[in-house]
Amino acid sequence: MGQNSLPDEVQKDVTALVTRALAEDVGSGDVTAKLIAADATAVGYVVARESAVFCGRPWFDEVFRQIDPRVEIAWDVEDGASIRADGRLCVLRGPARSILTGERTGLNFLQTLSGTATVVRRFVERIRGTQARIVDTRKTLPGLRSAQKHAVTAGGGDNHRFGLYDGILIKENHIVAAGGIKEAIRAARALNAGVPLMCEAENLSEVQAALEERVDLLLLDDFPTHILAKAVNMGRDFRRYNRGDSVLEASGGISLNNVRSIADTGVDRISIGGLTKHVQAVDLSMRLLAPGAALPDINAALRVALR
Repeated sequence: MGQNSLPDEVQKDVTALVTRALAEDVGSGDVTAKLIAADATAVGYVVARESAVFCGRPWFDEVFRQIDPRVEIAWDVEDGASIRADGRLCVLRGPARSILTGERTGLNFLQTLSGTATVVRRFVERIRGTQARIVDTRKTLPGLRSAQKHAVTAGGGDNHRFGLYDGILIKENHIVAAGGIKEAIRAARALNAGVPLMCEAENLSEVQAALEERVDLLLLDDFPTHILAKAVNMGRDFRRYNRGDSVLEASGGISLNNVRSIADTGVDRISIGGLTKHVQAVDLSMRLLAPGAALPDINAALRVALR
């Protein structure tokens, strides 16, 4: 499945999210757009102002589908593509009022989701050559979870559980309330929920207990690198001698400065809340062409970069 082809349940969320976003921005109508003649047509294009990883096509397309299906969009890039400063992303043709009305909402989605994808790609590149995978969390912007999780995959990362319903993740407060880590794991398994059973460990004794209970995923939270390496070795030994298959995931305090050393411990996954909660939008812009003006060359930015 391509980055611009979404599962049905995500596409439904795209439609609903765009509807809410347009209601927020357009309200009872775009009064400024009425400065333009109702029958006027326009050609516009979206351009990148900085290098980034592009993401958000389905949301941008849906904005203009809901505003006015007569607006035609021809894309130069797909989600997950690396884009350069001054590179053209798409061309729009159609009623001028409709293009102007959808400009800000459409760009908001592109800028936010491209920001997430760009950060993810930086982490993915930093650990290239290791076995670790970069993974997101539930620390997403409210209402944008499915969109941001799509952006994570566009950047080359993987998705953790989507919500509280599709995975059991036993954390420190669950362990305290249940009376211990083994007690919490056994209570979770007794639910027969049919979802992955994951557990957080905060020290090596909890690591050993969780491995013995054969959880699907063991979350190693805020471990110093030398302790994390010991936990990874414990996991390897348990797999070798007991045929365990717990996935080991590092979390907590992960940055571009330390992610490589964490990956070098041999951990399977690295989850980072900042991928989706610390979002810096990518600088993108839409421009309408003056009558008789030509579209910018799609390859101009590439030629400049290669000089």
